[in-house]
Amino acid sequence: MIRPQRIGGQAEFWIARPELARTQASKFYDKLAETLETMDFSGRVRVFCAPVYTNGALGRPPIDPVVYFKMLMVGFLENLPSERAIASRCGDSLMIRRFLGYELDEETPHHSSFTVIRQRLSAEVYQAVFDVILEALRAHGLLRGKNLGIDSSVIEANASLRGLESRNTGEAYWDYVKRLATEAGVDGSDPAAVRRFDKQRPGRKTSNQDWVNPNDPEAKVAQAKDGATDMLYKPEHIVDLDTGAILSAEVRLADQGDTQGLADRVVAVAALVDAIREEVCAHEDKPCPAAVATVTADKGYYSVEELEAIQALGIKTVISDPIRNRRRDKLESAQRAVVRKAQCSAQSNYGKALLRKRGMHIERSFAHLLDSGGMRRATLCGQADLDKRYKIAAASYNLSQLMRHLFGIGTPKQAAAATLAALRQLFHLLYRWLFSKSRKAPSLIGKFHLSARLALFFRQRFPESESATISTGC
Repeated sequence: MIRPQRIGGQAEFWIARPELARTQASKFYDKLAETLETMDFSGRVRVFCAPVYTNGALGRPPIDPVVYFKMLMVGFLENLPSERAIASRCGDSLMIRRFLGYELDEETPHHSSFTVIRQRLSAEVYQAVFDVILEALRAHGLLRGKNLGIDSSVIEANASLRGLESRNTGEAYWDYVKRLATEAGVDGSDPAAVRRFDKQRPGRKTSNQDWVNPNDPEAKVAQAKDGATDMLYKPEHIVDLDTGAILSAEVRLADQGDTQGLADRVVAVAALVDAIREEVCAHEDKPCPAAVATVTADKGYYSVEELEAIQALGIKTVISDPIRNRRRDKLESAQRAVVRKAQCSAQSNYGKALLRKRGMHIERSFAHLLDSGGMRRATLCGQADLDKRYKIAAASYNLSQLMRHLFGIGTPKQAAAATLAALRQLFHLLYRWLFSKSRKAPSLIGKFHLSARLALFFRQRFPESESATISTGC
């Protein structure tokens, strides 16, 4: 007979908060809070959000917008795809509670509060928060802005193809396919047969002009990277090819071409970089570096009209021509010059080097945000809401770059891996000392030398930990 587990009653007891155990994993979020404090992140965010908040005289006290943005950072760092998962993680973790500034007897924000705050804050506020991280990167020499790279990827929308409806009649897509199958003599009650008919029927086309998903009207039917057709959005990154920092991150509609508005986006990023440079250089009293010099992209961004607008600003375009034998005699003289300059830049030595950097830095940023940052599948509906969260995820990626520059660790997983590597190095050092080939007893000087090396090793790995200090006495 299986006996049910008995849960005994818990008597009351008191534990002072300073006496709670502090794990090594919490050190990452302590350093992250320290980094945000050095750039006055909390004060500046509250200034951005002040116009949309009251003085607290009406209604219940609002949630601090700084806490909201920190929770979105936790979502990127912990690879949490949904806001419900972010709220659950922040409520369960002691180290994240301390990072957010919540006591043990305080309730962390509910996931429904994310929707209220997101609707309250405008897109300009999210861009301003993104710019705060960029200014910190520039202050530490991690933003140069001379060579830009641009590319796009795909995000699975929070909508399905089975939920499509006709824009004209309102008929569901599956009902439409079953009606066609019945008219063709196929058993409409057999789902497998209907699916086979849908794949093989002639003239099969799912156009965004004819079909829409009512749950997310802005999600578009498009082709993913693996060739499959799905409801998608298209994120786009503009990256500094010298440092890997993301200068611009936005979510675009999946049916928009890469070349549509390319010159305007490049001009906006160039103006942003110049503004950050002038502000930082004014405080540092140093001359500002040169402006944007090159823009590197793949063949999908090649458009003679857009390249002409970019080159008119004195920016070189390192973009290969997708048409191998382009008829230049049919182009105007100005357009022929544009095509010739783009070809020379793409075939030059510096152009080939920039193309290699484009594949390294941009693909890495997409891997961190989409695959390791919980953004591959959308849990929000609408381009505006998805763009807001994606922008903060990109800002968190830049912040992790700054953390890696300052402390050598950029994510909690990397901090745990660094601790494990440090322990392996320590055991390897002890193994070499205990099982050396000489098999001679170490002298007093040898013991002192080993103890000093171990103390230096622990001070470098754990500079803030008191327990990591080793006495050098013999």
